[in-house]
Amino acid sequence: MRRHTVITFLILILPTRESLAQKNIVLDDSLAVNAQQMNVKMGTKWMGKIFKFKFGPYAVVSSKMGWTTRSQRSNFWNTKTESKSTEKFSFVLASEQGDSANVNAANNIETQTFSEFGIYFAFRIENEWLLKETKNFSAYITVNRDTTDVWSLIMTATRGARADKSYEAVLSNGIRTIYIDPITSNRKGEDKRNFPALGYELVEDDKALCALQYFGGGAFGLNKNIVWLRNDLDQKIKIILAAAMTAILEIRVEETSM
Repeated sequence: MRRHTVITFLILILPTRESLAQKNIVLDDSLAVNAQQMNVKMGTKWMGKIFKFKFGPYAVVSSKMGWTTRSQRSNFWNTKTESKSTEKFSFVLASEQGDSANVNAANNIETQTFSEFGIYFAFRIENEWLLKETKNFSAYITVNRDTTDVWSLIMTATRGARADKSYEAVLSNGIRTIYIDPITSNRKGEDKRNFPALGYELVEDDKALCALQYFGGGAFGLNKNIVWLRNDLDQKIKIILAAAMTAILEIRVEETSM
């Protein structure tokens, strides 16, 4: 009887093969069939630099991280606080085919919070609520220093108790427009983890061109970054998409690792 009890206990506590399996973001069916999957190597992040991302034939060969500027103001009782932060960075992404993309980016975040203080059995209790948070990220991409064809990556998101939740993100050169849609590993309702894998799919005219996973899901989802890029695209748009995903990956890795 005791032996059966021990075996049953081990079965209950040991993770199943399904729970151990890495569940990535769920791709568009056409992209999954026609794209190359590339695991992202983080590389080392030195002071004043971004991560030395590398995936497939693409790698960050140089970068510069600007100083983060912050400002904050509160009311007389310090119950309402408004804060702003701006972080700028630039990098060069090179391909094995000899092309290079120059990227200049800025990440702006504005938040409004409300704090409530009280005393409970001689203990000071503080509760804080997010009233509004607005994130504006922009990046400008050129290939082989051709300034006649500049691609703009714009991502904006708003959330909070006193704000309508919104999200918009596009990559465009004024002629072509590529939408950046958030996707997860629970896209089809098959991943019931509390923390699913997170990422984006870049879509033009209802055709998924590429995808980025910046969080692998679960309790150990960090550093499981993956890029998918369609094989049938021309080399120029490939490096533009790769540069855009690298810029997004930089800010998302910073957020998820905090």
